[in-house]
Amino acid sequence: MCTASRGRQYRGRQRAGAETGRNPGNHGREQEGRVKCWLMKSEPSVFSLQNLRESPNGTAEWEGVRNYQARNFMRDDMRKGDRVLFHHSAGKFPAIVGTAVVAREAYPDDTAWDPDSKYFDPKCDPQNPRWVMVDIRFGQAFERPLSLPELRENPLLKDMMLLRRGMRLSIQPVTQAEYEAVLQMAGGGD
Repeated sequence: MCTASRGRQYRGRQRAGAETGRNPGNHGREQEGRVKCWLMKSEPSVFSLQNLRESPNGTAEWEGVRNYQARNFMRDDMRKGDRVLFHHSAGKFPAIVGTAVVAREAYPDDTAWDPDSKYFDPKCDPQNPRWVMVDIRFGQAFERPLSLPELRENPLLKDMMLLRRGMRLSIQPVTQAEYEAVLQMAGGGD
């Protein structure tokens, strides 16, 4: 599992599409303009939902992801406006604690070629970036965390990727129905 530091303060850089030469395209959107839902995990001692809330404009870079599948989700499928369930992983009580929104689509993660960063990748080349990051913006904090045992009790979440044994991926797709079920458990709202 990647343990990205999450949340360098948003620096408002130019959109990376031009930097990478990639055409963001539709990448499997079920319908044009359809919003996707995600679950993003962070260790609260590294970067918490409260840290996101306190970031300038409630927005932070989600850098340091060093898992290819999670990178592919960010690079190929995440779009501005997509919804995010924010999950505090590790610790005594892993739980979904709130929501966020993708504020900026994937762009090169410059921590990969910074030798002073704990996410430095000596094989990464700024001219051909291997790793990407997105920016996320705070949505809401739930009144109470939704623990894994509580989530498992909801039959609407029986197929949720988070609840599968051994699922450690830090970024996971969530269906619209699962997202809505979690919000309902948290007391509604988005």
